[in-house]
Amino acid sequence: MTSAMSPQEVKAALSEAAEIAFLDVREHGQYGEGHPFFVVNCPFSVLEAEAPRLVPNRAVRVVLLDDGDGVAERAAHELETLGYSSVFILRGGAPAWEAAGFGLFKGVNVPSKAYGEMVEHDMGTPSVSAEELDAMIGAGEDMVILDGRSPAEFAKMNIPTARSCPNAELGLRIGELVKKPQTRIVINCAGRTRSIIGAQTLRNLGFTNPIHALRNGSQGWQLAGLTLQYGSQPLPLPEPADDTLADVAARRAAFVELNGLPLVSHDALQAWLADDTRTTFLLDVRSAEEFANGTIAGAAHAPGGQLVQATDQWIGVRGARIVLADNRDIRAATTAFWLRRMGHDAVILDVDTREHAVPAPAERDWTAGLATISAGEAATALSEGAQLIDVSPGKAYREGHIEGAIWAIRPRLAALDLDPARPLILAGQEPTILCLAAGDLMDMGYADLRVLPGSPAQWREAGLAIEATPDVPADADMIDFLFFVHDRHDGSLEAARRYLAWETGLIDQMDAQEKGVFTRGPAPVVESGAAAIAPARTLQKAR
Repeated sequence: MTSAMSPQEVKAALSEAAEIAFLDVREHGQYGEGHPFFVVNCPFSVLEAEAPRLVPNRAVRVVLLDDGDGVAERAAHELETLGYSSVFILRGGAPAWEAAGFGLFKGVNVPSKAYGEMVEHDMGTPSVSAEELDAMIGAGEDMVILDGRSPAEFAKMNIPTARSCPNAELGLRIGELVKKPQTRIVINCAGRTRSIIGAQTLRNLGFTNPIHALRNGSQGWQLAGLTLQYGSQPLPLPEPADDTLADVAARRAAFVELNGLPLVSHDALQAWLADDTRTTFLLDVRSAEEFANGTIAGAAHAPGGQLVQATDQWIGVRGARIVLADNRDIRAATTAFWLRRMGHDAVILDVDTREHAVPAPAERDWTAGLATISAGEAATALSEGAQLIDVSPGKAYREGHIEGAIWAIRPRLAALDLDPARPLILAGQEPTILCLAAGDLMDMGYADLRVLPGSPAQWREAGLAIEATPDVPADADMIDFLFFVHDRHDGSLEAARRYLAWETGLIDQMDAQEKGVFTRGPAPVVESGAAAIAPARTLQKAR
C-alpha cells in the first residue's frame, strides 16, 4: 500500500528545503471549489499526461490529495507504474486538511493572484478606474492601452482602443508601441493581476511615462456600465528596431544587476538537466510563434506573462530550479524577477535561444495504438446493441453529443451500470481523456472496446444524430467544470462582483506560512543612466 501523510506532516513539509510535489488529483471543478494554497491541480482524468510535465523528476516526493474517496490511491498506483518512487497520499484528503484547521481556497491560480494583490500594496502601483479611462479615451488623451493577457483572451473581449501585448513582451516591444515619454500607458487584463504586474514591470524597468493599471480590468469596465468589444483580432507585435534593441539590452543589464538575478550558461544548464537529484524546469517564455520555429532542446512553452499569472499550470514541484529562455532579451529577466519574488528558484538562460534551437516537440497522438471505430461503423454497431459512453468534458457533452450516449468521467467509471458482454464504444472530444479512460475500462474487463474520437460536428456529418442536454450531467455530477463565477466574462455583473471580491480578499485568507514565501516591499527601479551597469556574472557550474 502507498504510504500516507497527515495534514500536519504535509503542511510542515511545504516549508522544508527539500523538493515536494503536492498534487490535487481531484477534477478541476472540485479543486476550484476549495484547495490548499500550495497544491497544484493534476486531475485523475489526465494524470498520466500531466504528471510527467508537472513533475519531470520521478524521484521527487509526491503527495496526492483527493476528497477522501480513494481516488488518490488509484492515482498513486498509476504514478508508481510510471516510475515515481516516492509517492504518498494525504490521509483523509481535502476534508481532513480543512478539519486540521488549514485553509481551503476557492478559484484557480491562487498564489499568483494573491501575489498580485501584494504587489499593488507594497510597490504602490498606480491605477485608474474604468470611468477615468473612459473619460481619457473620450477626451482624445495621448495614451496607449495595452492588454497584457494572451492573444486568445484578447480576441474574446477587449477594452475599446486597446492593443494586445502580453505582459512578458512589454519590455521588449514598448519602444515601438510608445514613442513619446509623455504618452500615458494603461495596462489591462480581465481582472486585476496582470494589469498590476504589467504596469509595475514597466515602472521597475525605469520607464518614466505615466503608467497605470486598469483597476479591476475588463470586469470593472463592465461593472461601470461600459461596453466591451468582442472578436477583435490582435495586431502582430512590432519587431524592435536596432535602437530599441540597444535600449532593451541596456535595461536588461541594469535590471539583472540591480535585482541580483542569476544567469546560467548553456553548459551549466545541460549539467542541471542531467542531475537527477534536483528538478529543473526549462521554459521558453517567448511567443507561441517563436517557440514553434525552434527552441532549446527539452524546453516547454510558457509565455512569460502567463507563467507569472499561473505558475501552477507549469510548475508542479516546490523548490525546483526554473530556467527561463528567450532570445537573450528582456523577457526572461522580467519573468525571473517576478517568479523569484514569489519564492521560486528562477534563473535566466544567458544564451540566445535561436543559436541552439531544435524543432519544437511534436504533440503526442494519444489515440495511437487504440482500437478505433469510424462514425459510420459506430452507427451500425449501436443499431446492433453496442453500448455508448462519452467521456468528453461535461460542459462539451451538454452542448452536443451522440444521441443516447451516457456521460462518464474517469474517476467514476467503475460506478457505471454496463454489461461486460456487450460491445462498448467510447466517444470523446479530448484524446488524452479518451485514451486514459479506455485503458481503465480495458483493465476492468471490457475487452470488446473501440474508441470514437472527434467532435459533434464530425459525428453529425457522418450521419449520427446529435443532441444537446443543458441539464445533463447535473451540476453536482459535473466535477470537471468550475462553476465558481464561471460566467464572469459572459456579461454576469454579479459574477464579476463576486470574483473581484474573492481576488481582493485572498491576502486575508492566507496564513503566515503562505505569506512567508513572497518577497515583500518595493523593487529596485532602473533609473536613467543606470543602464551602464555591467551585466551579472553568468553561472558556469551547477549549484
